[in-house]
Amino acid sequence: MLDANATPKPSPETKDTAAPDADRAASPLPVDHPPVKPAKIGILLANLGTPDGYDYWSMRRYLNEFLSDKRVIDYSAWIWQPLLQLVILSKRPFSSGAAYKSIWNEEAGESPLMTITKDQTAKIRAEMEKRHGGEVRVDFCMRYGNPSTRSKVREMVEAGCHKILFFPLYPHYAGATSATANDQFFRALMQEKWQPTARIVDPYFAEPMYIDALAESVERAYAGLDHEPDVLVCSYHGVPKRYLMEGDPYHCQCQKTTRLLKERLGWADDRIVTTFQSRFGPEEWLKPYTVEEVARLAEAGKKRIAVIAPAFSADCIETLEEINEEIRESFEEAGGEEFTYIPCLNDDDAHIAALSKVIDDNLKGWID
Repeated sequence: MLDANATPKPSPETKDTAAPDADRAASPLPVDHPPVKPAKIGILLANLGTPDGYDYWSMRRYLNEFLSDKRVIDYSAWIWQPLLQLVILSKRPFSSGAAYKSIWNEEAGESPLMTITKDQTAKIRAEMEKRHGGEVRVDFCMRYGNPSTRSKVREMVEAGCHKILFFPLYPHYAGATSATANDQFFRALMQEKWQPTARIVDPYFAEPMYIDALAESVERAYAGLDHEPDVLVCSYHGVPKRYLMEGDPYHCQCQKTTRLLKERLGWADDRIVTTFQSRFGPEEWLKPYTVEEVARLAEAGKKRIAVIAPAFSADCIETLEEINEEIRESFEEAGGEEFTYIPCLNDDDAHIAALSKVIDDNLKGWID
């Protein structure tokens, strides 16, 4: 009978395979016991996802997975799926593919989100190894597309991770982002014979180091301009207003980030505004809509604006294409003269330090 409490000491001989015959007498495991690797802690970063390419079929697979998620579109499947499969997915892969093509990292053969997430993971891995040595294993997954959450959980379990810290890279909680990432993580755990102990990282929208990193990115951007913008627009990804009424805290957390950023910069209220972008479908979403607000600002005489996207941990289609093209165009057509997009924090050292602080806070009790 197998001893569930057996905890063999790590050694070069037992790292990847069962102990050799000569060492079996000293091992607490029975001769026929399957290999047991030294216990580690897994840190699994998670982001939204990306298509594998911008061709029609890659886009269709990605959009089908994304838009079939009930956390994203919660309409009845009887109504939504025929519309999605017969209408939306016959047309949208072409327009979305063109948008992705305009920002694609052709050299690496991947989207900017994938490139940036890899860079973030590499820096966080190096930081965690510096702090904790071989006790931790750091990797990343995507909620939609590849690498899948399921595949990365499987890899961590196979590598001996008896504990996993799951970190959705969203500063603010929303059902359509943090919750669906968590759902997928839990589904992956359901497939494991021996489930690792798991923790989920809380949203970090008010973490002082995150706010400092945002403020420093604004200060750097402003220092490089000939004229200071009249207004800083904090553009967050939108969600239907109904979600707020049903208890989703996203709107309130976004407002708090803007307030904390304003206070950190020492600005008056009229120098910064909160807006929401990426509206989809017929119902009302959180307002004001970024694309409309930047036009209103231009018409009101605010000819120079800067836009930052605090809800995104990495630049992606919504920032590089939507903000830097569609929203910029709306501002300029309304009479705006100078539009500055401030990139996401990406793999900036201050951002990596903030994320590492959040990780260490959540490892307490596991690593002291």
